[in-house]
Amino acid sequence: MPAGRTDGARGIDDVVRRLRAIAAGLPPTDGVAVFNRMYLTVTEGVRTGLGGFADPSAVAELDVLFAGRYLLAVDAVAAGRRPPACWRPLFEQRADPEVHPLQFALAGMNAHIQHDLPLAVVDTCRRLGREPDQLEDDYHRINGLLAEVETAVREQLMPGPDVLERLEPMTHRIGAWSVGTAREAAWGSVRLLWGLRGQPSAARACATALDGAVGLLGRALLLPLGLREQSAIEAPAIGTVGAVGAPAVEAAAVAAHAVGPRPAETPVAGLLPVARSRPATDGTRAGR
Repeated sequence: MPAGRTDGARGIDDVVRRLRAIAAGLPPTDGVAVFNRMYLTVTEGVRTGLGGFADPSAVAELDVLFAGRYLLAVDAVAAGRRPPACWRPLFEQRADPEVHPLQFALAGMNAHIQHDLPLAVVDTCRRLGREPDQLEDDYHRINGLLAEVETAVREQLMPGPDVLERLEPMTHRIGAWSVGTAREAAWGSVRLLWGLRGQPSAARACATALDGAVGLLGRALLLPLGLREQSAIEAPAIGTVGAVGAPAVEAAAVAAHAVGPRPAETPVAGLLPVARSRPATDGTRAGR
């Protein structure tokens, strides 16, 4: 094993291979492919820097469990089953020509950060016998990594000025989102779910509410933009990756009767327009 790597990197290697296989089976403009490229780059970055974390084994375990939730959604669609509610908007609209690649990227990160990440952190703590506080420093270290590349990804995927003039609603939504805000909200969900670990029914209700709320945000992010009359917009290659998200922990807190204050600028799922859905196109390719 190369210097600086840990045993946990082997599990991440398996994730990287799977993400590359998914990418190889999808056309570049497929909405899932857009997200998958971003996620592959993030995973490779975590693998490369694994030795720099305070608890590399815990980070590796988290990375694998985190990726596993996305891969389960891919496998569900490949088998003709419905994925979790948070992932349905992306898989249902992945071939919609009226949705811009940047929207696909946001919807994927919304599902993965706002829903999958809190559950993966809780699962990691249970498996390793850790408390969330023991993982928090490394969690925030990953935030710094994502923040460094977020701007680059926005620039790569953002439409040109002529298109932006027609897409003011999307511009407004993008401006209200940040990877830091998303992951801070996810950490709030971690604490809520961890606090409910001794109350299985309440924890399940919280996770279900979180899943639904994140799905609603995903539909809002994928509101079609009326691009049919333009030439098809190719999804650019992504050499570095960032993510954006919006807090969804409030809906989960409702299920647990623990609603906290909501920042005035935070988008609320119930107040955002809901995009129309359409069946996934050739969804079985995602699992190949």
